[in-house]
Amino acid sequence: MTVDKSESRIRRMFGEISARYDFMNHLLSGGTDYYWRWRTVRLTRPTGAAPVLDVCTGTGDLALAYWRAGRKQVPVVGSDFTHEMLAIARTKWARARGTADPEQVQFIEADTQHLPFGDNQFQIVSVAFGLRNVTRTDVGLSEMTRVCLPGGKVVVLEFSTPTNRFFRAFYLWYFRNILPLIGQMLMRNQQAAYNYLPASVSEFPQGEALADMMRTAGLEQVFYKPLTFGIATLYIGTKSAQ
Repeated sequence: MTVDKSESRIRRMFGEISARYDFMNHLLSGGTDYYWRWRTVRLTRPTGAAPVLDVCTGTGDLALAYWRAGRKQVPVVGSDFTHEMLAIARTKWARARGTADPEQVQFIEADTQHLPFGDNQFQIVSVAFGLRNVTRTDVGLSEMTRVCLPGGKVVVLEFSTPTNRFFRAFYLWYFRNILPLIGQMLMRNQQAAYNYLPASVSEFPQGEALADMMRTAGLEQVFYKPLTFGIATLYIGTKSAQ
């Protein structure tokens, strides 16, 4: 059965779980999500003054990580279409900014399939664990590429399935049986979010399949790096400078 990734279902689901979304991410990943974001930003550090865009930003953790990596000088925009998640992201920014210009990091409501920006705007366009939730992956990647500056980077951090057969067997058992029970018990919701998670990961293109989609979207020099035994994978592509 195909997972329901309609815009209305995804928006409702993330709205329902927004209040404890960060807590559950840290709990269910054993805190590894901090490392994944750190690794992403380290490999794609901002340079110069052009802004960074983080789509499907959720509660804003990767957007704020890019702001810090840019020495708190590079403007960052986080976009998402779930109002409740953005409210949390804006609260985080208010706590983090100190004396920085409040407009330096902005969180806006927008669908990744219809980004409200002109072409060639951002030096980095990133997404962490959100591309999987975009109804049409190809359209999301095309939009991310469109708004990226020529020579800029499109960065995708996403869950994947480990390749080691022993670890893979244990991981899939945990992912399909234990994680949904814990998730639903601690964060009850109408959309079965923690059943959706393993189902959506299993259906999502991984490795060379996603790299090929990035190339089709107009990216070059696409490569990917498995993280933490392949539980997550980081994909990086460069927009043609032509």
